[in-house]
Amino acid sequence: MPGFELFGDLERKEVNDVLDNGVLMRYGFDGMRKGHWKAKALESELQTTFSVNHVQLVSSGTAAVSVALASAGVGAGDEVIMPTFTFVASFEAIMMLGAIPILVDVDDTLCLNPEAVEKAITPKTKAIMVVQMCGSMGNMDALQSIATKHKLILMEDACQATGGSYKGKPLGSVGDLGCFSFDFVKTITCGEGGAVITNNENFYKNADQFSDHGHDHVGSDRGAETHPYIGYNFRISELNAAVGLAQVRRLPEFLNIQKKHFNILREALIGIPEVTFRTVPEGGVESCSFLNFFLPDLELSTKVSNAFKENGIDVCWNYYNNNWHYIRAWHHLKDMKSLFPISQEVKEGLAYLKTKDFSMSDHYIGRNISCLIKLSWTEDEVKERAQKMATIIKQVCAPKVVS
Repeated sequence: MPGFELFGDLERKEVNDVLDNGVLMRYGFDGMRKGHWKAKALESELQTTFSVNHVQLVSSGTAAVSVALASAGVGAGDEVIMPTFTFVASFEAIMMLGAIPILVDVDDTLCLNPEAVEKAITPKTKAIMVVQMCGSMGNMDALQSIATKHKLILMEDACQATGGSYKGKPLGSVGDLGCFSFDFVKTITCGEGGAVITNNENFYKNADQFSDHGHDHVGSDRGAETHPYIGYNFRISELNAAVGLAQVRRLPEFLNIQKKHFNILREALIGIPEVTFRTVPEGGVESCSFLNFFLPDLELSTKVSNAFKENGIDVCWNYYNNNWHYIRAWHHLKDMKSLFPISQEVKEGLAYLKTKDFSMSDHYIGRNISCLIKLSWTEDEVKERAQKMATIIKQVCAPKVVS
């Protein structure tokens, strides 16, 4: 991760096909295309990759979340349970629909804590959105049971977990709906793009139409199509889809590299007493896009994180004070800073953020260090990196000698 590190002839070929015919839009212009339909081809490939019946490409991972929720009927005043540890797009996509994000604690999986989810359910709850952060998953059996018990939609934001699986099912395909991002820093990239996946035909049909101004996509004359309901523009372009088409065919190659690098780093840290690794639920297989480990407390994780930076160990983060990925620094959400007026219903629904205690999340996020796994590293570079990481952790965690 990310796939752009290994761009090559396959990506250039697919893009040149589009430039050759000149049709950059995914719909219409049939006669000009010379048989090239990159978005349709990518959707077909993704159906196989994710073992689902339906895939709808959209313009981004954020769009995928909004489109998926809308396709399931989530909207004004509905509550969507989501984790405190995610990317800001998760709550942005919910609020765009006039719905209310209800943030709850994570556990040692770094994903939704099922007990916290259960306690957060109200008559307004419509969906549970588990975010498969940093390449792994939450306790999907427990979350599915809660969703089934309360008749809620279970949605997976698997934007950072392409290639991971749970009990033999690709992440994203376990719940009612799955969402993926193919932006520039994802395991497979379109440059910009995303996808909604599902086995529910109605959800798929809704996503297909909602993401293209409500077009019903019936017949061969786009101008004559009808509009069953209001939709918006979340279309992907053929150029973006062309890049993704080449990348998804290379996914096994990327995953093998990630796994190899992940295992080298993990093996170097596994014997250090102060290091423990995130919990992966039984039956779960990480995508290996990130290596996540815990240290005993926030002070040590901060010192190790800083020492990594000072010694040239990049792309390793402690997210405790990160303003993009963790609730502590989401002041624009807590203060509801918006360019347009937020509805009174959403304002009242978000009032809990002023007083809510997220100490359980602090306990895990404060102690966590998350290390991106690059595809472009050589094996020697990974081994050198692993040794440096282990040495730094041991030095920082070594007991101070009192003279």
